[in-house]
Formats: sequence, C-alpha cells, structure tokens
Amino acid sequence: MNDPQPTHRQPGPFASDPHASANGRVQVRIIAWITAISLLGDSMLYIVLPVYWQHFGLDALWQVGVLLSINRFVRLPLNPLVGWLYGRISKRSGVLIAISLAFLTTAAYGALSGFAALLLARALWGAAWSLLRIGGYLTVLEASDDSNRGRLLGSYNGIIGVGSLIGMLAGGVLADALGARIVALLLAAAILVGLPLAWRHVPAAAGKATAASPGGSASGTPPAASRRFAALASSGRSRLVLASGLVTAVVFFGVYAGTMSPMIEAHMPASGTLLLFGAALGAASVAGIAQAIRWAWSPFLSPRIGTWSDGPRGRLPLFLGSLSLAAVALALLPLKLPFAAWLAVLFAAQLANTAIVTLNDALAADAAAGESRVAYMTTYTTVVDVGAALGPLAGFALIGPLGLGGLYSLCAALMLLLIAAWAIESRARSKRTPMV
Repeated sequence: MNDPQPTHRQPGPFASDPHASANGRVQVRIIAWITAISLLGDSMLYIVLPVYWQHFGLDALWQVGVLLSINRFVRLPLNPLVGWLYGRISKRSGVLIAISLAFLTTAAYGALSGFAALLLARALWGAAWSLLRIGGYLTVLEASDDSNRGRLLGSYNGIIGVGSLIGMLAGGVLADALGARIVALLLAAAILVGLPLAWRHVPAAAGKATAASPGGSASGTPPAASRRFAALASSGRSRLVLASGLVTAVVFFGVYAGTMSPMIEAHMPASGTLLLFGAALGAASVAGIAQAIRWAWSPFLSPRIGTWSDGPRGRLPLFLGSLSLAAVALALLPLKLPFAAWLAVLFAAQLANTAIVTLNDALAADAAAGESRVAYMTTYTTVVDVGAALGPLAGFALIGPLGLGGLYSLCAALMLLLIAAWAIESRARSKRTPMV
C-alpha cells in the first residue's frame, strides 16, 4: 500500500533560495529548542503528579486527571485565536509571551498548593503551548516542501523531545531525592534561558495576515478561501488524518502518558523498588527513566523516520507499521510478564509513539494546501488537543471499572480500527488513481 506523493509540489517560501532555505531550517531548530525548554515543567508534572498528588495539596485522584487535561481544554478555543494572532503580531512577541507564561506556571507548581491554584496554572500553560505549537507548525510549513517536510517535522519533534527528556528525568529521579516542589522551582529558573534565545533569533516582523481558522482570515473570509478550505476538509484523506490525530492523541498523549506511573507501579517487584546499579528506584524514578529513554532517542529517530517517509514509498507504510506495533505493545503491557520482558514491551510502545507522532504530523502537513494551510494546521492542532484533553480524563475515569488491563486493551483496539480505516482509504484511493 504505497502512499503516492502529491502530483503538485507545494514549495515553501524558502524552497527556491538555498540560503533562505538554510535560514528556514535554522528557524525551525530555534523555535524547537525554545519549545523544548518551555516544556520542562509540564513534562515533569506528568511523572510526579500521579504519584505525589497529595504533596500538591490535592484531595482525590480524579483531580490529577483534571489537572493533566485542563490545559488542553483551554487550548481548544485558543488555537484559532492564536493562529489569527500570529497574522497581527510578530512571532517573537508570541514566543516571548509563551516563555513568560511557561516560567510562571512551572514556578506555580513549586510555590502554590491546592486544586484551584494548580488549575489556574495549568490553564495558563495551555495558552503558552498554543502559542508555541502553532508558531512551530507555521515555521515548518514556511520552511518546507514535499521533499523535506517529513525530515523537518522529525527534527522539530526530536528537539522538543529533549525538553521532555530533561523534564521527565528531573521529575522521575530528582523528585524522589529532592522533592517535587524544589524540582519545579529549579526547572522554572531554567525556562528563563528561552527569553534571550527568542529575543535574538525569532523574527520580529509581523506575519502576513493569513487565514488562521476554518472560518476566517485577517480581513474577513473571502468566499474563494472558504470554498478551498471546505473542499480540503471534505477530502477522505484529510478527514482521516484528523481522526488519526484525535485517536492517537487520546491514546498516547492522554491515557498512556497519564497512566505511565501507575502502570509501572503495578509491575514493580513486591518490594516496591527496583535495584539498578545498587540504587533503589521507586515507580516515579522508573517511569522517568523509561520516558527519558524515549525522548533521548527522539532527536535521532524522529528526523530519520521523517526522512524515510519523504522517500518514494511515502508515509503510509511506515505509519501502518507503527500503528501495528503500538497495537501489539498496548495489548501486552497489562500482562504479568517477567519485568525485563515487560520493559522491552514498554520500549516498543515508546518507539511506536515516536514514529506515530512524526508521521501523523507529516501527513497533516501534506494534507494542508495553499491558502488553507494555516486553517487546516490550526484545525489539526485543535483536534489533537481534543484527544489529548480527553485522554487523561478517560484514562482515570475508566481505570476503576475496566482496570489497567481493560483500559490498555481498549487503546489497542483503537489502533486496530485506525489501521483498518487507513487500509480501506488507501484501497479506495488506488482505485481512483489511474495506472500510468
């Protein structure tokens, strides 16, 4: 099932000039590094909150699910606004605002206590992430064409992975030794490094007024632009990309990330600790290390996966293979395997996650077209946020009636449904495409 490349290439504004193209690649890397630094506190929280929730002044486990989800719900109305905003302010202004919000929210994790205070901090982080993520996607779209889009998105996602790597390592390892609140304050101080980086390297010129939401542009919605977006959104491939973003976000950004620590805790030895090189590690430490290994290989694997998908066979074979690996790993994770074998299954799930994120982003960028690019990518970002917001809530709500085994089996079934949907779409697409 090959994934034919588009007949009409869509070069970005940097594509025709080698010097401008190199400058575009630098801009992608810079905004990726800024995003990585800003992610430190958020990544730390995913590891420590499910284990140390009482230390943060919480009263019930359901509050953990709400706190890990609220930032995504906030982004749903904010994403179109942020896309519109980037047509009126410079990327530098947007990124500086995002870094400032990331610093304040991460510091709040260390300084504040109680559900209400943390809820406000997580909502502010949602605004910061909208500014960072949409700014990053727009930078990649401007710098890429069909020949390098996968590689640039892989590089972008890989660099962001470094921030998650450091945040999860700090959350998993240092929180056990120093306490979660001290770690949060240290990471907040580190986020300030992004301010001079953004001031020096992110463009200060205001962006062009481009359609930033399905229903509008900077100066109103021309009927032709509305028709172009409607035609794009009605495409079977475009809708399936959005559905894949929704489902994989529910599974990996929501359920998987939110229940990682409880899953590891359930598979720990009877003593509750794991001896590694003479050190006794708790569930939070093991979860931090496991996630950190995934983010450690992401800067190397994500660009390679993206480059492979730019080749003549296209992205779909790699995407289907990644979904298949995810389905098998998710089905095996709840089983009582020997701990070493269980860790191997966990890393297989991590590998599938790395590939799926890069390939789904690249498929979305492929589906975006012409003046509807910003509108489609903003829609895609919002759909992914819906899935990521529903994931933790669904995960913590379903653990009770289904248990971890039932929850992960459900996630595996969702992966199989996606495989079937893509197989059907690909077969229908090949029948519509005349043989040459």
